[in-house]
Amino acid sequence: MASITPSYDREGEHIGWKASVRKRGFPPQYQTFRTRKEAEAWAVVIESEMTRGVWRDRSESEGTTLAECLDRYLAEVVPTKKGGRREVDYVNQWKARPIAHLYMSSVRGKDVAAAMRDMEAEGKGANTIRLHLALLSHLFKVARTEWGMEALSNPVESVRKPRLPQGRDRRLVGDEERRLLEACDALNPELGAIVRFAIETAMRQGEIMGMTWDAVDLPGRTLTLQLTKNGTKRVVPLSTAAFRVLTGLPRQLNGEVWIYGQEGVKYAFPAACRRTGIKDLRFHDLRHEATSRLFEKGFNPMEVSAITGHKTLQMLKRYTHLRAEDLAKRMG
Repeated sequence: MASITPSYDREGEHIGWKASVRKRGFPPQYQTFRTRKEAEAWAVVIESEMTRGVWRDRSESEGTTLAECLDRYLAEVVPTKKGGRREVDYVNQWKARPIAHLYMSSVRGKDVAAAMRDMEAEGKGANTIRLHLALLSHLFKVARTEWGMEALSNPVESVRKPRLPQGRDRRLVGDEERRLLEACDALNPELGAIVRFAIETAMRQGEIMGMTWDAVDLPGRTLTLQLTKNGTKRVVPLSTAAFRVLTGLPRQLNGEVWIYGQEGVKYAFPAACRRTGIKDLRFHDLRHEATSRLFEKGFNPMEVSAITGHKTLQMLKRYTHLRAEDLAKRMG
């Protein structure tokens, strides 16, 4: 049986309405609302769920804010994920938004949509926003399955995700490769070696910059990546040019292949492009270039995916842009 009673603060000021639901076989349920109408609506829903046998305890989600769950997610879940550093940043950004002050049970799709609009106003791209949403969605999943909030719905599922822009098709054209390598060599010979290696192996920047000599098998001409972006081990075959790059490098006592760090490449590569007048070229475009060249050499999709680490043909197609003139030569 439900009852609705006025609620007062310590000074006797009326602050809202308290709804109470007591039904045999279920724990008592209480919730305070600003209006009597909201209290009555809540009580009707709770009684209906109990009668139909679908009720789930909401006390945990109604007494825990999103900010508190974000802290718990940061402590328990993020350390188990590969992209931990990036996810820490996402968690902190969610905590700084108004939505973080809401109780878990009261977060709705409109609140998530409002946060998305704020991100767009801040200049965040579609893919970045989707990554933020993926973290929030996973948090609600964990809260529902592991933190005792079984009655939670996932508000992220009800919002329309931003559309991703069409995949980039930037490749090296004309004499850009020669000019780029000359500019990199002039800045630092190791930068030139890194760029050559990227073009030959189709490896990601993070995979290249994290290389250690114990993962390199020069006699077998392979490089083993124990943990990749996809979370699986990958063995990368080394072309003659990639093999030549590695054999020309000095060995460091710390076992790392490169003296350059990832941050160094982050700033040096654009500087090399500016020096030689190459526009709209990113380091990741070298992976596009290398993947496309593998197809142009006649490798089939299964062989290319084994080299690049793409798990599906659909993913591979986003990085594959074959030159029509090269295809024409093969057609005869």
